[in-house]
Amino acid sequence: MKKKREDWTRLYHKILKDIETMIDVQRMMKDIKRMAEEANTMITEMERLILMASINNRTMNTMNIAQISEDL
Repeated sequence: MKKKREDWTRLYHKILKDIETMIDVQRMMKDIKRMAEEANTMITEMERLILMASINNRTMNTMNIAQISEDL
């Protein structure tokens, strides 16, 4: 009887450890998802800034060309 109880106790503790491991993995996945969302937000902001700089550069080039044409 005692041996059977010890076997069940070991199995119970093994199952608890496995559940803890699964919880840890779920937490890690949640953290990874959060970091990916933050990185995506940063990339989107960088794309917006690059696009604005490109538009400003194009506008400035157009103005410079127009000024050169007037000067000639």
